[in-house]
Amino acid sequence: MSVTILPSKDRGHARHGWLESRHSFSFADYHNPDQMGFRSLRVINEDIIDGGSGFPPHGHRDMEIISYVIRGALAHRDSTGSDGVIHRGDVQAMSAGTGVRHSEFNGSAEEKTHFLQIWILPSATGLTPRYGEMRFPDTEKQNGLRLMVGPESRADTLQINQDARVYGSLLAKGESVEHSIAPGRAAWLQLVDGSLKINGVELQRGDGAAIEDVDQLFITAEQNSEFLLFDLA
Repeated sequence: MSVTILPSKDRGHARHGWLESRHSFSFADYHNPDQMGFRSLRVINEDIIDGGSGFPPHGHRDMEIISYVIRGALAHRDSTGSDGVIHRGDVQAMSAGTGVRHSEFNGSAEEKTHFLQIWILPSATGLTPRYGEMRFPDTEKQNGLRLMVGPESRADTLQINQDARVYGSLLAKGESVEHSIAPGRAAWLQLVDGSLKINGVELQRGDGAAIEDVDQLFITAEQNSEFLLFDLA
């Protein structure tokens, strides 16, 4: 039974003028051979973009890319013809497949945009690129686990090309949720805000937790908390 904490302070940190980013796993100029990802989960970046700034058009291939907006607005445009602005509660999932170019900009000229950029390795390479976005209101995540992303084609979730499921939750202080992990699978919990305990192990804002050889998770909020839970093959 193992719950291994990655403290927030041990994440990589970069400041590029208009962008402040914290890396749970190795990314760009931050390289930590002990943090190269967890199962199919390859990147979790907590990004804050200044108003009127953003990532200019650039290319990706053979990666499942998920954006989870915490605060502000994120404007997206890509070579599949998709474009739009997502806000708090919105999630976008892009399968880069054989190759896609996209840009991500702060949708406001003044306010900062705060979001999680997540990369998951696909189950196969050379797939057809695909883009989707969906709103998951806070009310749907309150004191529960809301499935937002998964491998199945469903009307109420976003689809990715990997046996991985992403849940969102907003737990009020003192509230608890449980989650069963099937044999051979593992989980990663990323705490966006607040503090909580997983099977008695405490996490603070920005911490991550790798969970292996555990069949049942008991998650209790010590303070009002927001987190993502990844259930991974």
